[in-house]
Amino acid sequence: MSNSKGELKIGDIAQRAGVNTSTIRYYESMGLLPAPKRINGHRRYSTDALQMLHMIGFAQKAGFTLSEIKTLFQDFDPNTPAGERWRTLANQKLLEIDALIQRAQQMKELLEVGMQCGCLRLEDCRIVNQQLECV
Repeated sequence: MSNSKGELKIGDIAQRAGVNTSTIRYYESMGLLPAPKRINGHRRYSTDALQMLHMIGFAQKAGFTLSEIKTLFQDFDPNTPAGERWRTLANQKLLEIDALIQRAQQMKELLEVGMQCGCLRLEDCRIVNQQLECV
């Protein structure tokens, strides 16, 4: 439960952010979250940490790795606006996603072509052998 100073225990912040307490500890060890204040050995988080957890979750849903998220948070000049940081990393990620989509489309096409096979043995399959020649 939070106290009068707006500080949250690890279980409370985890619940509000929809993550496990172990995830919060891991993010701290990676440097994604600053080390919290400790009272009697117990972590106490500000609402800023909750906002950070929400931003991490958003970035993960957008396809960013934790390493990329750390770059977003820490590897830019502190005066770089958030939008500029996001655009820089998003442009890189969009290139990766475009390549992934292209590869997935090729995989789909190969699966569809392979479904046309009526051979008894793969070694005799004209479709598969044609694909191997194209590689």
